[in-house]
Amino acid sequence: MIPVFKPSYGEQEIDELRKVLQSGWAGLGPKTEEFEKLFAAMIGSPHASGMNSCTSALHLAFKVAGVEGKEVITTPMTFVSTNHAILYNNGTPVFADIEEDTLNIDPKDIERKITSKTKAIVAVHYGGHACEMDAIRDLAKKHKLVLIEDCAHACGGEFKGKKLGSLGDMGCFSFHAVKNLACGDGGMVTTSSADIDKRLRRLRWMGISKDTWNRTEITQKYSWYYTVEEIGFKFHMNDIAAAIGIAQLKKLEQLNGRRREITQIYNKEFSKLSWLKIPVEKSYAKSSNHNYCAQLPEDLRDRFAVYLAEKGISTSVHYFPNHLFDIYKPYYRPLPVAEKAWKKICVLPLFPDLSDSDLNLIVDSVKKFSAQT
Repeated sequence: MIPVFKPSYGEQEIDELRKVLQSGWAGLGPKTEEFEKLFAAMIGSPHASGMNSCTSALHLAFKVAGVEGKEVITTPMTFVSTNHAILYNNGTPVFADIEEDTLNIDPKDIERKITSKTKAIVAVHYGGHACEMDAIRDLAKKHKLVLIEDCAHACGGEFKGKKLGSLGDMGCFSFHAVKNLACGDGGMVTTSSADIDKRLRRLRWMGISKDTWNRTEITQKYSWYYTVEEIGFKFHMNDIAAAIGIAQLKKLEQLNGRRREITQIYNKEFSKLSWLKIPVEKSYAKSSNHNYCAQLPEDLRDRFAVYLAEKGISTSVHYFPNHLFDIYKPYYRPLPVAEKAWKKICVLPLFPDLSDSDLNLIVDSVKKFSAQT
């Protein structure tokens, strides 16, 4: 089966891993610090703190935002980590509807959902396509809300020439095995605030004042000493994941370029199919092209997926709206666009190492399905 996602690894990753294994230091250490600095520079953010997952990144971002007992306006069209992280912090997710074309959170509905209890907004850049950040930032500023970007899909994506993850108070990234920058797993929080970064670093390592690596920088006599300033978590990145990240970051532009090339081929070949709606890219966005999410009539979607599976082509549905899950029933509210849109979406294979022959098979199979519509 041609998978929907697949990481792209080569000799660069192996070389970086070899350095870590030969160094004898595989935990949180110099490679993590190197990766953080390189990543911050790429995003255009002064600070970046490495985590063991984007879920952990979101968990700590909401904690730093102080959402306990407060409301967070969020999207249903995301992986559940986004909204679980609100619940981890005893916050209340308030679901806003989405835009039909981008599948991103709708700023107009965000505005309708703001109350005196609202503490934060989380903007998930679905598929790597930027949310309408001018409108969302204006709302956050007007109502004095913390703005968190969920950039799990969006590594390398842009809004009006600025990298996603540099536009909110914090940006949370995923380096899971299927993401644009794939470390196997891992995450990052970017921020322009030195105070936020300092607290994130403390929280990611059990609330301890100095991590193990930094304790080597003070005198031998006191190298063992640290204090615990608050209850924290075991959420930090390690140098094995960071080493892979360094190699992946060096070729992120190339990998995203191949994703864009595949997307453009799909768009060209599918644009004349009356029954299939290709993804949009608004003038303000440069997508990271994390996924290729086509939309087609509800009565065709599942039959289409079965047809492609019979041809050896995997598909997926990203996502089942979170507000419809049993766990989120207490927070349910009608979201007409999301409840309609998810029944139409079908994610096709998109990854840098997709061969031309497999790409041609996918294109031909989709076009041949037209005869059955």
